Amino acid sequence: MDPQAFIRLSIGSLGIRFPEASKSSTPALSSPCACEIRLRGFPVQTTQIPFISSPINNNSHAVASTFYLEESDLKVLSSPRCFYNARAFLEVVVFTGRRGTHCGVGTKRRQIGVFKLNVGPEWGEGKPVILFNGWVGIGKNGQELGGAELHLKVKLDPDPRYVFQFEDETKLSPQIVQLQGNVKQPIFSCKFIRDRVSQVDPLSTFASSSGDGSHQDTERRERKGWNVKIHDLSGSAVAAAFITTPFVPSTGCDWVARSNPGAWLIVRPDPYQHDSWQPWGKLEAWRERRGGGIIRDSVNFRFHVFSDGQEGGKNLLISEISLGAEKGGEFFIDTDRQIRATAEAAAAAAVPSPQSSGDFTELSPVAGGFVMSCRVCGEGKSSKPTVQLAMRHVTCVEDAAIFMALAAAVDLSIEACRPFRRKIRVSSSRNSW
Repeated sequence: MDPQAFIRLSIGSLGIRFPEASKSSTPALSSPCACEIRLRGFPVQTTQIPFISSPINNNSHAVASTFYLEESDLKVLSSPRCFYNARAFLEVVVFTGRRGTHCGVGTKRRQIGVFKLNVGPEWGEGKPVILFNGWVGIGKNGQELGGAELHLKVKLDPDPRYVFQFEDETKLSPQIVQLQGNVKQPIFSCKFIRDRVSQVDPLSTFASSSGDGSHQDTERRERKGWNVKIHDLSGSAVAAAFITTPFVPSTGCDWVARSNPGAWLIVRPDPYQHDSWQPWGKLEAWRERRGGGIIRDSVNFRFHVFSDGQEGGKNLLISEISLGAEKGGEFFIDTDRQIRATAEAAAAAAVPSPQSSGDFTELSPVAGGFVMSCRVCGEGKSSKPTVQLAMRHVTCVEDAAIFMALAAAVDLSIEACRPFRRKIRVSSSRNSW
């Protein structure tokens, strides 16, 4: 398998100081500082900046923001644009204060200064490079907060990835291909089965058969017995996912709620026992209704890895994602993004987060920034998941297969979490549902 070239642009070690601040400006310094990190063509990222009271160098090594760029992104950033600055740049805009209202009166942030870094030819060389590291003046002299200095570290690292795509809907048992430019190379096949787990199937050691699926009243009450197997080109099953906790409507509503989520077990072949499976992870999914409108509904995911390969052992939370029920979105495993999202959620709620950032930093099986992403469509749409895997986490074809099983479970969960009074769409006569 040949990877595609990606680069990781990270911005971290943030800190701000005001060496020339007068005593009169001290009250202003008690307000929190934040910055917007901008790169043309990418969503703006916002993060807090800590105050550095002493003139010594900043010792923080935390990554505050990350952008992942592929070759097409670099071409766009390097090409001149009409009505835009001819040269693209990374921009860090620093503010003090918070945007919002106080006692009905609008409050505004004040811009302290801006740091800009041009996109240069070294961005496309595919080599690790530190673009900037240290203090830089961003404030204008003569202003109340003049002389402000920002500390940051901007670094580029190669981050090659494998890119896969399901060639059809997951429930139609599609082929899975690897994408390399315009070339599609078959790598896996996906076999979906509903309510037909054979008693001689090795999966029956983990899940019992739940009937032939012919009773419509069962579908109205629960969705269970679904399983997906990933096969390599030789036809051998190299990964699988199956429902262990049925998707059932919660009391007082007709959808799967957070209090009782449905769950998938993700398994891989046991290297020590023939025709046996070893648990690898658990994916939980449920639906949340916001504002009573279907457009605002979301499907939420929580994914754990079993650190010791046992379902009853230590579970490590490595991803908690919310996707739009109608539009779908991106399920991902990225420890940097999860830690930032958890911290931001806790800060917004002004209470401790139910999952500490430590939950995401002990992940020896998948630690190290970006691991995997999977894009899926919303309910009722023809979804053909696209999966990206960091090359450093794939040592063999079987390593990639387990993430394909996880991606299939994410995709099928969108349908499994549909309200039970709404019929699930049947796409084609080839459908095995």
